[in-house]
Amino acid sequence: QVQLVESGGGLVQAGGSLRLSCTASGRGVSIYDMGWFRQAPGKEREFVAAIRWNTDEKNYEDPVKGRFTISRDNAKNTIYLQMNNLKPDDTAVYYCAAGSSFTHIPVIASEGSYRYWGQGTQVTVSS
Repeated sequence: QVQLVESGGGLVQAGGSLRLSCTASGRGVSIYDMGWFRQAPGKEREFVAAIRWNTDEKNYEDPVKGRFTISRDNAKNTIYLQMNNLKPDDTAVYYCAAGSSFTHIPVIASEGSYRYWGQGTQVTVSS
């Protein structure tokens, strides 16, 4: 079992930056594939980024490539999403998710593959 808590959201102007954090309690983030998803008003939740548990391989959705960076600090049981050059289209609730322990998620961008979810943190980008 793992519990996930996101933080770091807020209001920022276009072109600005935010860093989201996702801290786990229970078992450590080092043994899970970890992902970030987001859901904008009126839209379905979509994949943003993910990091593999044992290789640190990173994956990003095309709209955020080059602007967002996912990383992990195992000592702090925390993953991060550094978001730079933010755009109004990035406005959404951002969710952290974890797969099953010691298991590679076959399709890393598939929401249904993740077992544990945080409550979400709101990111609002003004134009």
